Amino acid sequence: MENKLSVGHLSAIITIIIWGTTYISTKILLNGFSPIEILFFRFVIGIIALKMIYPYRLKFMDKQHELLFACAGLCGVTLYYLLENIALTFTLASNVGVISAIVPFFTAILIYLFLKNEPLRMNFFIGFIVALLGIFLISFNGSTNFQLNPVGDLLAVAATLIWAIYSVLTRKISSYGYNTIQATRRVFFYGILFMIPALFLFDFKLDLERFVQPVYLFNLLFLGLGASALCFVSWNFAIKKLGAIKTSIYIYLVPVITVITAMIVLHEPMTWMAALGILLTLTGLFISEAKINTKRSKVLVNGLTK
Repeated sequence: MENKLSVGHLSAIITIIIWGTTYISTKILLNGFSPIEILFFRFVIGIIALKMIYPYRLKFMDKQHELLFACAGLCGVTLYYLLENIALTFTLASNVGVISAIVPFFTAILIYLFLKNEPLRMNFFIGFIVALLGIFLISFNGSTNFQLNPVGDLLAVAATLIWAIYSVLTRKISSYGYNTIQATRRVFFYGILFMIPALFLFDFKLDLERFVQPVYLFNLLFLGLGASALCFVSWNFAIKKLGAIKTSIYIYLVPVITVITAMIVLHEPMTWMAALGILLTLTGLFISEAKINTKRSKVLVNGLTK
């Protein structure tokens, strides 16, 4: 049992490390690709890779399960990334960074309301507040440009809620015992399918000549093979082993990985505010993951969720 939990935690950490570095690849690709093109190509590469790794066809145990996969693809692939990309055109990236930290909170509430199979403890809420404060310090890092942008910020909130719904759907799918690679491939299929109408609404061009440039090809392969194929499988596996709430808590680490990567790759300086933010974020993560289950905690949580 302990080994399975350790593998689950390791899978979540590996996923977050890769996801925390994807902004560099995306930033490079934006010089030659539109956001919708990056999104479409990375998931096409991802589904091809998963098909090659595990070519066996998914056999449904119940025809109604198909609807769960369709909803997971719509939420976790199409809507989440589109809403996040659109939000970035209306608001600051730092705003989106802080708002994305609400994902574990939304996930915990939805799991509690709809599945009721993962307990809520007071340490989760304490850790959430501490981590959110740390992420705020990392994201703004002493900047005086803090400002609210209602349209963009609300879209970012909607994106986090959509991802929380995806986590609940993934948790439900995992309870049926489907192979993780096959399940992820099916989610990608529906994500790409629902993405097709958006290709006509946004500036999408096939333009295969761009793939000849090594820098574009390398970064697309990184996003497709690493951030999509590998990470969605490892993230879904972590949810299967740990549960949606414990897995979602690792999202707190994304801005931490981003800051460290920027310092190593882009040689950006580490400020005292960013360092304090990292410390608070890690503290919040450890508090949230702590095994505290007192009667008082249960009473407080029940009061919060009524």
